[in-house]
Amino acid sequence: MRRRRFVEVLALTTALGLGAKEPAARRRIAQLGTGHAHAAGKFTALRALPNLFEVVGIAEPEESRRNSAARTPAYEGATWREEADLLADPTIQAVAVETTLEAAIPTSLRALRAGKHLHLDKPGGVDHAAFALMRREAEQRNRVVQMGYMLRHNPGLILVREAVEAGWLGEITRLDAGMGKLADEPLRQVLRGHPGHGMMELGCHLVDLVVTLLGAPTSIQASGEASRPDGLLDRQKAVFTYPRRTATMSCDHADPSARRWLTLEGTHGAIQVPSLEGNVVNLDLFMPRGPYPRGASTVRRPAVGRYEGEFRELARLIDGERTRWDATHDIVVHAAARQAAGLA
Repeated sequence: MRRRRFVEVLALTTALGLGAKEPAARRRIAQLGTGHAHAAGKFTALRALPNLFEVVGIAEPEESRRNSAARTPAYEGATWREEADLLADPTIQAVAVETTLEAAIPTSLRALRAGKHLHLDKPGGVDHAAFALMRREAEQRNRVVQMGYMLRHNPGLILVREAVEAGWLGEITRLDAGMGKLADEPLRQVLRGHPGHGMMELGCHLVDLVVTLLGAPTSIQASGEASRPDGLLDRQKAVFTYPRRTATMSCDHADPSARRWLTLEGTHGAIQVPSLEGNVVNLDLFMPRGPYPRGASTVRRPAVGRYEGEFRELARLIDGERTRWDATHDIVVHAAARQAAGLA
């Protein structure tokens, strides 16, 4: 293996925790809710990590939703239990909150007050004051709240974060990012009833990414337009302003190409990620940085499962590792996502 490739793999292995020796005891975890769009995928991902987690059950209070979920392959063989039963079990260390948007914060508070660590799927509710109070209460109780922003753990975006933090690009001058998909009619109906539409439901991933890379903006300008006369602003944009840079985000649910990208420009180079859920990063450096040469190069990092990285991190957080995404960060992201979606 060439030295540069070895350095890349070693760095990614460390960042994802893939090479860490796992404790013998698995962490007991349950899932609360099936109403979130990621619920089935998260349950599947947890069960795919049997060396890290023992998935002991799942609760869904709405009978029709529970019956529908139970018929799908993702929940085959799942143990269905009552939420109160799961929260009262002192051997369960953590829960994944995959409820509807409206139930996210109340469910999280019940779990925290029962002493559980949380994986809370994005965006974590709509009411900002309630979200902030919940996040602060978790901190006071010394309980983990890991937000379900899976892009934090994408191999390519880990490299982007490392490059920015190491100053490879110099001073960042511009960021442009977007997430798109072509929403069918059922999804359009869901988004019409979702506060903030797609920017709050999907674009919050971009907000978390931007705040992670650049910090809190000084101002946010939101805009949106409708491609069809059905009341859905399906093409939304937000501009985050900083003292010496701007970050532009778009969330387009009328995009047949379903592109999801990131471009960063700085005084010493640029980075382009053609697919936010891929593993390819295009570098253009004005001087050698780390294991990468001056000029253009394409980096392909080893791929991991969509939710694997975040659940590997959750195991380490339960075991006592400190997170870089603390309550202050999550509160800033939640407020910024609301503004980007035109809710504040």
